Amino acid sequence: MKFQPKAPKGAITIEVISGSTARFDGKVLSIPCKDKNQTNRRKFVIVMRKIVTTAKQHKLSSVAINYAEIRSLAPKDMPDYEVGRVAGTAFAMADYEHNTYKTKPKEGWSNVEVIAILKTPEAGQEGFADGLIIAGEINATRELSNTPGGDMTPKLLAAAAKKAVKGTNSKVKVLGLKEMTKLGMGAVVGVGKGAQDEPQFIVMEYWGAGKPRGGQFSATGDKSKKPVVLVGKGVTFDTGGLNIKTNHMYEMHMDMSGGAAVIHSVALAAKLKLKVNVVGLIPAVENAAGPQSMRPGDILKSLSGKTIEILDTDAEGRVILADAITYAKRYNPAVVADAATLTGAALTCFGEHANAFMTNRDEMIMDFFNLAEESGDYMWPMPLWKEYDYMVKGRFGDVPNIPATGNTRYAGVIGGGKFLEVFAKELNCPWIHIDMAPKMTAALDEYLAKGAAGSPVRFFLALMEKYAD
Repeated sequence: MKFQPKAPKGAITIEVISGSTARFDGKVLSIPCKDKNQTNRRKFVIVMRKIVTTAKQHKLSSVAINYAEIRSLAPKDMPDYEVGRVAGTAFAMADYEHNTYKTKPKEGWSNVEVIAILKTPEAGQEGFADGLIIAGEINATRELSNTPGGDMTPKLLAAAAKKAVKGTNSKVKVLGLKEMTKLGMGAVVGVGKGAQDEPQFIVMEYWGAGKPRGGQFSATGDKSKKPVVLVGKGVTFDTGGLNIKTNHMYEMHMDMSGGAAVIHSVALAAKLKLKVNVVGLIPAVENAAGPQSMRPGDILKSLSGKTIEILDTDAEGRVILADAITYAKRYNPAVVADAATLTGAALTCFGEHANAFMTNRDEMIMDFFNLAEESGDYMWPMPLWKEYDYMVKGRFGDVPNIPATGNTRYAGVIGGGKFLEVFAKELNCPWIHIDMAPKMTAALDEYLAKGAAGSPVRFFLALMEKYAD
């Protein structure tokens, strides 16, 4: 997709009208919008996506719309740069489809190749340009997540990370099985040992604000240079291990969606040249069922030194994240945020419209909530009260990967967060855990193609901008 200030020959004019039925007379495509005069930020995003989705349905490759039309639908207090950025992101996200494995039809795909935004102020033009970059990384995240598990092994995910930041001033380091074993990353190694493809630990670094002097990450160092550390679950396929899944295994190539989001969030920071330091950590494994797979009752020694009692091999995501959170300590981060398709309980709780989140800083709950609302990656807080500490009391190891006592079906979302909190307690900074299972795939009413939704890249961007100079 391309944005330009002038309409190409043959471009169809877009207008937004009150009502519920689209109209097309061959020259003008009228997009219906209920309560046109009562739009808010959420509705604005949906209407922008609807414009592109409706144009695609009519097989229109180039359209034109006046900026004033877009401006009238945005919240009144939204500046022109943000109007362009939000609208541009929405346009390009709505245009994406996962067609990689389909035979291209003779008439080609129904994509909107050009959107002419007429009479756009300079700030709006800058916003549209950045929106296109943002959507490009979100759509690349979706493409990674949509890739079948047979074509997305841990090593291939590591290669995708390198490709994502090629040509930028970011660096990627990949730890293999030997390096992880030497470091003592028994959690990642233990989960990944059952697969034919060895686990990988992907480390991405972008130093947009400059490294601390001597590269040292001291607690007393320049706080503005402490990095934002993003951690993403990278389970390239999840069979459930020996506790094999009985439902929805066909979607488990998307169990690395958190890792994909981290990869392209680091790339996004580099491409937008944000003045912030960002580190991405992605433990990449396949959770396979085989002769070498971890067993229920196994006890793994994590990088932190704490032992993890494996009571259910299908609760593997939190196990590999434990090592990643501990690894983050070496950077003395400003904040650590992890994203994982962690629990089906989150989907049961919120449906397909909001991720769950938990944090070790109650005073920051509203900060994170507002960032989510403004970014469009909507989230709702869940508690980490001491009343739930029973969930992480092990019988034969330090911490069980599911509760060893009580009903394991209760408070499943919180149980995942409480497990990770055990390791996050060693961090000397704010930490937020995002259970993104609800937003692994797009909801029907979001005007996005079926498959991965690209969450929470927009939230990660908002977080990185919050900590930028």
